[in-house]
Amino acid sequence: MKKFLVVAMASMLVLGVGMANKKVEASKGGESVERITWEYAGELEAQKGFDKNIGTAGVLAGSYKDYLIVGGGANFPYDTVLNGGAKKHYSDVYVYKKDNNKLTLVEHTNLNHEIGYGASITTEKGIYYIGGSPDKEYADDIILLTVDKNQKLKVEKIGDLPFTFSDGIAAEKNGKLYIGLGKQNAKESNKLYEYDLKTLKIKELASIPGESVRNQSVTQILNGNLYVFSGGGSVAYTDGYQYNIEKNQWSKASSVKLDDKELSLLGANSVKLNNNEMMVIGGFNKEVYDDAVKNLGTLKDDELLAFRTKYFTADPYEFKWNKDVLIYNAQKDTWRSVGKIPFDAPCGEGLVLMDNNIYSINGEIKPGVRTNAIYAGTLLFD
Repeated sequence: MKKFLVVAMASMLVLGVGMANKKVEASKGGESVERITWEYAGELEAQKGFDKNIGTAGVLAGSYKDYLIVGGGANFPYDTVLNGGAKKHYSDVYVYKKDNNKLTLVEHTNLNHEIGYGASITTEKGIYYIGGSPDKEYADDIILLTVDKNQKLKVEKIGDLPFTFSDGIAAEKNGKLYIGLGKQNAKESNKLYEYDLKTLKIKELASIPGESVRNQSVTQILNGNLYVFSGGGSVAYTDGYQYNIEKNQWSKASSVKLDDKELSLLGANSVKLNNNEMMVIGGFNKEVYDDAVKNLGTLKDDELLAFRTKYFTADPYEFKWNKDVLIYNAQKDTWRSVGKIPFDAPCGEGLVLMDNNIYSINGEIKPGVRTNAIYAGTLLFD
């Protein structure tokens, strides 16, 4: 029986201050998002072989025409991280049809391999998914996901990268994919590449400046340039960079900051609102993350056990992950907040924009723990 995710309810959770509700148009930058109304919108069906979906992080997510596609990702279904539970990846993919103000599940299927922590790019041709598999045979794949006239998922392999890829960035412009950072051949990298979808050839571009390790950054193409923010390695970063595609040249962009306080977006996700702006939800707290990485890597014996126990049993709010819904304006090189999400801050969530609706799908809400929730937001404009 088909399940419905209701996207219009009488009782809503409201952020910020705003007025009219208008459609997002990617080529027009005259309207600004001023607030978002949020509501709980259900959860995904259990994965094949499981009784319940406990939520995943590092999911494939995007849209194609009137369809939202989400799937894959990883969690710890057998035991907690504290107890040494094994991480599990999934091959399940869910296809929802968006009709007016609701999503209807039209297909739940499985890929021929498990995926997680690859890069998803929504384009008019479909959703490109790059790398992101625990199976080395598929961890260098570039695939294209679309939906056919019978509302069935269509998966086409486009090509292969010359390296396996995860935890990195990817964006598309004029038939070319810009792929980089993250883990390449399972090693942290700051390298960026251009993959031509017509010729299926790849070339190395200028590496991002700054840190040599940069995992789980956020990225979008704004005003024709590639923007990359935050990410992390042994510490979380708050910096930002602009890559000029025509000149193959990097320059500094504004650090991620609100009221002069710099923020980490490590593990967050983003969507492009228009030519000038991107929206970001999530992000690890820099101080908490840096301290945890240091202690988990240096403490020994009883001290390590005590820290691990306290860390992995803490409540989500104690990790202080970013709850501000952030908007970056490339033209002004500035950041602003349009309010806070009224649910636990997710990292590694699926974030999908369809018209004036944004969907936050699953994600990690504290180290080792996922949420199975889907939240639907309506963008309200000035």
